[in-house]
Amino acid sequence: MPLVLADDTRLDVTEQRERARKIKPQLAEGQLVRVASARNQAEAEFIQGLLLEEGVPSLLKRSAGFDVPDFLAAGPRDILVPQSGLATAREILLQAELISPPRQAAPVAPAHLLAGLLGALAIGALVVWLVAEVLH
Repeated sequence: MPLVLADDTRLDVTEQRERARKIKPQLAEGQLVRVASARNQAEAEFIQGLLLEEGVPSLLKRSAGFDVPDFLAAGPRDILVPQSGLATAREILLQAELISPPRQAAPVAPAHLLAGLLGALAIGALVVWLVAEVLH
């Protein structure tokens, strides 16, 4: 059996086979998780293509409540990826500026925290004193 193809024979590569070759198996394991949303099918397929170029498989799903059969390409879509590819997908979409970074809580200064706790304690003591005076 020859190890190379003869010049006149061509390997029939379908679109599905080409897509399957790009997928990294380690990024294709686990439950499907929503990683992004798109306004329409074209935008969703663009995001799906970006993910596929980095080896992350994805699935498009019409967002809940937007099933309009007259406009099949219209309406928002959810992009779902396997759990193992979630971190990679988020990094890709952050680099492409298609999703915003997660918001981090602003740090609270210890002095402000102490002042807030003392204020709450003072209000609580005042309420207890007023209730005691009304009941007495």
